[in-house]
Amino acid sequence: MTFKDKTIWITGASSGIGEALAYAFAERDANLVLSGRNKEALEKVKSNCAFGSEILVQVLDLEKLDSFEEIVRKATQKMKKIDVLINNAGITQRALAKDTQFEVDKKIITINLLGTIALTKAVLPQMLQRKQGHLVVISSLMGKFASPLRSSYAASKHGLHGFFDALRAETFRDNIKITLICPGFIRTQISMNALKGDGSKQNSMDDSTASGMAPEKLAGKIIRAIEKEKKEITVGGFEILAVYLKRFFPGILSRIIRKVKVT
Repeated sequence: MTFKDKTIWITGASSGIGEALAYAFAERDANLVLSGRNKEALEKVKSNCAFGSEILVQVLDLEKLDSFEEIVRKATQKMKKIDVLINNAGITQRALAKDTQFEVDKKIITINLLGTIALTKAVLPQMLQRKQGHLVVISSLMGKFASPLRSSYAASKHGLHGFFDALRAETFRDNIKITLICPGFIRTQISMNALKGDGSKQNSMDDSTASGMAPEKLAGKIIRAIEKEKKEITVGGFEILAVYLKRFFPGILSRIIRKVKVT
């Protein structure tokens, strides 16, 4: 597909993967809706995008589920239609389950899973009416298996797979495309912002994240997956092997994951 004059809505667009996607789509003459909680950071991304695209900055907090209907109405009124929604925003975790306060579990699952579902359901009706649309979900390899220190994060990502796999089957006849992206270690600030058991930020970069794939490279792979209407892709380095171990040798993976350094 060509993205010229298509409207692409990207959540979590102020940094990392979302920022890289914004620049990549702008270079392809797409119109953009850039969402996140930090308006100043979003405006900076907008100013760095290739000239020529129509870009709307739309502040959005995935914890405020009741705000989405009005936000979508305003965005649609401004941009006329949403062709592709990229559910990218999310937060991760660095704490043992036993040490994680339930409110922190709830926050992670609300942002990553319920917020993504709620925004999708707010955008979906217009796609169904037009019989056209593409929903993209930035999941994680943690949506395919799980590791220590990420219990609620893995739960939220597993939940995304269940919801969107079901939605894909339900909307097939309505020509709605759904693509799940499962990255491994990507060089972003995600581990810096990871929540500890008490809800505070980790404020340190994991070694595995620091040596991960550049978000710009991942953005290119995501765009190609959208163009090819892929149902799901996994992206990363050696960590992808765990997906195959989970499928064919779950006992071996279980032993490995107990010992391997996961930060």
